[in-house]
Amino acid sequence: MSSILTDRHGRFHDYLRISLTDACNLRCQYCMPEEDMSFMSRSNLMTVDELGTLAGMFVRHGVRKIRLTGGEPLVRKEAAEIIDRLGRYPVELAITTNGVLVDRFLDVFREAGLRSVNISLDSLDAELNRKITRRDHLDQVVRNIEMLAESGFRVKVNMVVMKGVNEFEVGDFVAWSRALPLHIRFIEYMPFDGNGWSAAQVTTHDQILELLRDRFVFDKLQDGPNDTARAYQVKGFTGTFAVISTMSQPFCESCNRIRLTADGKLKNCLFSQGETDLLSALRAGQEVESLVQQNIRSKYARLGGQLAEDYHDTDPEILKNRAMISIGG
Repeated sequence: MSSILTDRHGRFHDYLRISLTDACNLRCQYCMPEEDMSFMSRSNLMTVDELGTLAGMFVRHGVRKIRLTGGEPLVRKEAAEIIDRLGRYPVELAITTNGVLVDRFLDVFREAGLRSVNISLDSLDAELNRKITRRDHLDQVVRNIEMLAESGFRVKVNMVVMKGVNEFEVGDFVAWSRALPLHIRFIEYMPFDGNGWSAAQVTTHDQILELLRDRFVFDKLQDGPNDTARAYQVKGFTGTFAVISTMSQPFCESCNRIRLTADGKLKNCLFSQGETDLLSALRAGQEVESLVQQNIRSKYARLGGQLAEDYHDTDPEILKNRAMISIGG
């Protein structure tokens, strides 16, 4: 197997996240700046053929899982065509979406072999959800989540837990998994360009568990070697829950993820300052493998080389990165 996806710390990257667009039909406050957000022009986005070519190159070099992200990937006009094309590769294909449009894509998912759907949802309270997303789609998203679960898809519900905003709802999310095979994932609030992050708003892994212990009795589950989430299950429940502890307990040592932005830039870490322009090279007829290798080899051991070991010491004003919506999560 080629080693271009192995970094200087010995980590092999077989999980590629591809953003289809930075456009979205929601305006979540932790994901994008409230003002002055400009979106990429179509000419800057990877075409279907370019995306397929780059994805194929990564698959040849050992990528075994591809997750489609955004923005909201399903708002892209060619979303169904892209899903169909990537479904032909020998990979596990998955998607992260806000859930608003998934009911229109069930047949597309099935035909492409896409069985794993992550849905971002940060409140089950209508008023709070409207405040967080700046839109009013909660009922539609909840219906789609339950429909996916009942239709045999593996459904993960991703909740970004923000202290003073929605941390009181973690128990309600877990209760939702009592009879439905939902996998609830609580994500510690992370800093990105323009999202107003502060350390005081982080609800940590341990704090989330303490909130849940007041209501449930649960067991620790076995995590996989590259899992970013620490998983648990309430006794007698059908579903599970997990915590992604990026800020309080980073999992960089086992990271196997790389990211391709919608405009064809390779990021070797969610928090990396640097990125490599694969799309311009592809359009110029240049080979891209050497660029990929250089990018992967430059990956820092932890947190993109930018975040402090103790998240309390991280200054969001000096971080150099994109907004979350233009990275692709």
